[in-house]
Amino acid sequence: MKKKISILGSTGSIGVNTLKIIDKKKNLFEVNILAADKNYGLICNQIKRFKPKVFLINDFKVYSRVKKKFSKKKVLIINNFKISNLIKKSDVTIAAIPGIAGLEPTVLLTKKSKKILIANKESIICGWELIRKNAIKYKTKIIPIDSEHFSIMKIMENQKISDVEKIYLTASGGPFLKYDISKLKKVKPHQAIKHPKWKMGKKISIDSATLMNKMLELVEAQKLFSIQSKNIEILIHPESLVHAIVKFKNGLHKLIYHETTMIIPLANAILEEKFNIDDYFKPKMNKKMPVVFRNLQFLKVDQKRFPVVKLKHRINEYNSSSIIINAVNEILVDQFLKKKIPFLAITKIIMSILRDRNYRQNAIVIPKNLNQIIKLDYWARKKTFSIIQKLYA
Repeated sequence: MKKKISILGSTGSIGVNTLKIIDKKKNLFEVNILAADKNYGLICNQIKRFKPKVFLINDFKVYSRVKKKFSKKKVLIINNFKISNLIKKSDVTIAAIPGIAGLEPTVLLTKKSKKILIANKESIICGWELIRKNAIKYKTKIIPIDSEHFSIMKIMENQKISDVEKIYLTASGGPFLKYDISKLKKVKPHQAIKHPKWKMGKKISIDSATLMNKMLELVEAQKLFSIQSKNIEILIHPESLVHAIVKFKNGLHKLIYHETTMIIPLANAILEEKFNIDDYFKPKMNKKMPVVFRNLQFLKVDQKRFPVVKLKHRINEYNSSSIIINAVNEILVDQFLKKKIPFLAITKIIMSILRDRNYRQNAIVIPKNLNQIIKLDYWARKKTFSIIQKLYA
């Protein structure tokens, strides 16, 4: 019997790569639910090629166009998940809607999936307790598929977290690793999204340029693996081939090494069987790799170049600090991409939020449901816009 697979964020890089994988395994999978924002052309192509049972389209104008175009087809085209009673259970769900927007559908489909593969770190950062409770209640397996956390999970198989001395998260350093620091204040969006190793969306590319992605991944690792911040360290690894290193108390270090493609963790998480990765992409490096292993670099993070790493001891200082910081960062990245604020303002405004007189009273809240998370997220976004208005109007 074919496994039912659903993809939240089917038109993003994770979703597209997932569809490439299952397209080669049509005998094993059938598409249950696809969800996307507003890429009309790709949405139409995915409906024609993969024939999902349900397609959720966030953008109302695009939803209306697609619904009209496919009115005579069997696919159920919806604009929200309020009709969740019509959604059948999936064997595998890929949660890859970026930002806080991915939280609600991820929480919902945790109830309706045997296995959730999470690529949306914001869902874990902001709503891990809701996801975890649903996972326990509905016996849903949670698998992180960010390359770093997937690697940690694989290393930790048959290991105890109490045996771990340190987890190292690796960062490429992004496009500005060797850039003149004095020129960072004049950096433009097109420069910041030009990642030297990974092909990613604009938001995650900016997070990589500031190193905010590693701050978020640090919180993600804490929640997923129940490990303290003091036991996690970030290293700059320009080659982006080692995705995580775990140092055990017995003196052994274990690491996961693979090429810079999300297809590898995705294929391993989805297929869970022996397969040849050459069927899915052409390796860039010589398979014998005579030189590559000798040229790996691991460097300490330069706080002058990446001042956002100063958040390491603050991003989880209160119960909801990470929810607030995540929301602030989302707004700032969007405003930078729209050329409303300079690149260096991203870190500066985050730090100013942490000094706000109302920050602590919001950050100490323990959210018990989705509405409380959204309320905290709203306060952070509103405060961020007010600061931007004062400084850059």
